[in-house]
Amino acid sequence: MDKENYTAVTEFFLIGLSHYPSLQISLYALCLVMYLVIILGNSILIIISIQDPRLHTPMYFFLGNLSFLDICYTSSSIPPMLVNFMSVRKSISFTGCALQMVISLGMGCTECVLLAVMAFDRYVAICNPLRYTIIMNKGLCVQMATWTWASGFLYSLLLTLLAMMRPFCNNIIDHLTCEILALLKLICGDISLNVFVMTVGNFFFLVFPLLLIFFSYVFILSTILRINSSEGRKKAFSTCSAHLTVVILFYGSALFMYMKPQSKDTKTSDELIGLSYGIVTPMLNPIIYSLRNKEVKQGVEKLLTRKLYLRKI
Repeated sequence: MDKENYTAVTEFFLIGLSHYPSLQISLYALCLVMYLVIILGNSILIIISIQDPRLHTPMYFFLGNLSFLDICYTSSSIPPMLVNFMSVRKSISFTGCALQMVISLGMGCTECVLLAVMAFDRYVAICNPLRYTIIMNKGLCVQMATWTWASGFLYSLLLTLLAMMRPFCNNIIDHLTCEILALLKLICGDISLNVFVMTVGNFFFLVFPLLLIFFSYVFILSTILRINSSEGRKKAFSTCSAHLTVVILFYGSALFMYMKPQSKDTKTSDELIGLSYGIVTPMLNPIIYSLRNKEVKQGVEKLLTRKLYLRKI
């Protein structure tokens, strides 16, 4: 494409769902409520995992990482989205768009790997219970968490730089946020390098972790089925059911978003699924873990009882 068709971009306009003003008002109220639930629910999980000595285990260490990740991920996208819902101009600066993309991509990739790490933790706990504390020692847990965060952000930084350094034909993003797939549609010229890097990233951050989760649960299920007592099988399965539910919710929407064939036009269904991927799943994570884990329930009850006691004093 000729150079005169390139646009010098200093800001982007986010026009996702702008053709449905009544829907935007409803989404504003819904997203605000869901964001408050995300902050409250995940903050409670982090607090009880720190304060309750019974929860000082690898499983809750990674769960605390997941809760902190969900808070950061949604905080990078929901507040600007709420502002845009009520704004007439619906713009975001070039730098703000790049920063939002780095954070959201980094958090999404980190969560993919973190869920695989949590599956490995459950595999060791159920398939090698006698060696669990030796294998999943504090040093290994910290290293795994560090590499999980680092790999996600390095990849997102690379993908964002490759996208933002290219010339744009226009600055109108047909999406609610600075989403990488929507932004790539604005680039003038060849994006084969961007597509190649994203394809490789999809394998390492979507397919490969999902395979690790799948094989971990194959071994976990075979071990559970060999347990003689029904009470033992129920207890073993209950420790995995919450994680498995989160995996299905997260990977279901993520695979739909990033593995399906892309078209030039953004459909309303894609934007709504993007909302599910970016808001609904982080909101449900603490609820799922609270309902499925007896220790979390007890930790929440203990925290609330302490708060009520202090308030009476």
